[in-house]
Amino acid sequence: MVDFGGWSMPVQYSGIIDEHHAVRGGLGIFDISHMGQFFVTGEAACAWLNRLLTNNVERLGIGECQYTFLLNERGGVIDDLIVYRIAEERWLLVVNAAKIDENFAWMQARLEGGIDFMDASDEHAGFAVQGPRSAQLFDAFFGGQHRQPARNEILRIDIDGEPYFIARTGYTGEDGFEVFCVAGRAVRAWRDILSRGAAFGIKPCGLGARDTLRLEMCYPLNGSDLSPETTPLEAGLSIFVDLNKPDFIGRAALVAQKAEGVKRRLVPFKMAAPSPPPRAHYGVFKDGVQIAETTSGSLSPSLQTGIGLAYVPTALARAQETIEIDIRGRRFPATIEKKPLRRATA
Repeated sequence: MVDFGGWSMPVQYSGIIDEHHAVRGGLGIFDISHMGQFFVTGEAACAWLNRLLTNNVERLGIGECQYTFLLNERGGVIDDLIVYRIAEERWLLVVNAAKIDENFAWMQARLEGGIDFMDASDEHAGFAVQGPRSAQLFDAFFGGQHRQPARNEILRIDIDGEPYFIARTGYTGEDGFEVFCVAGRAVRAWRDILSRGAAFGIKPCGLGARDTLRLEMCYPLNGSDLSPETTPLEAGLSIFVDLNKPDFIGRAALVAQKAEGVKRRLVPFKMAAPSPPPRAHYGVFKDGVQIAETTSGSLSPSLQTGIGLAYVPTALARAQETIEIDIRGRRFPATIEKKPLRRATA
């Protein structure tokens, strides 16, 4: 157990590699109760959110969701989050644990009339059920009484009179569901999912497996790969930025950066074997000159080699470019790769 954003969180249960393979080949469950939940309600909520977030929330129908960013005026990432439209004028935002207070204060300071904005993070718990057998568990759990949400959809399902929100997004590259319930139901929900999932080989998973799984898919981690000093364009995530919207915080900076040309890009790399696994803040070298610093790094259980992410000069941000990673004073060869480093299970 470790401190993570003010929460006591499990790094591992049965072991990082064991949990990683459980998700890739079968089924795993993550406790994501540390994530924040904001609710936004009101006739003006859609327009307000569109002025704060990079993606276009007007495109969302009821029950749909999208990945998006909250930016500062310089275009830097305050947080990456998912916004769900749960009713015509009601929205759920799921934000990163370490950013709950900062996000809420930033948004509250820009709150407009006719909008109810609430931080309900302490009142909710959450779980992520991930793996190729997750759909089977869903059907077995509900006995065919409820349809599965489609990809990037959220459903409200009442269980014993209590509301549950079940979404289908994910952070591992595998199929799966996120379950949000009131905090008082957390222990019971966790035990029910583990009990029903036993027939499918479900395993509880910790932060370690979450990191190796997301890194194989090149999904960025806020605070490591994303920060107030990095923009979505540099991170290669412009698909989640709608520059055609009239205005949102950070838009002017992104328009200028796009016009000037992005000077660096976040790229995945793979170590040549045999090499020790990289970690964050290791030097990245090209022709004897340091060009960057790693933002994430780990051993990939699927690829059986070290992998990582780093912002490198745009001229070098191309597949098969060779680089070196400085690991404890020695430099080891690596190759820049295409995203993702490991293809998701069909």
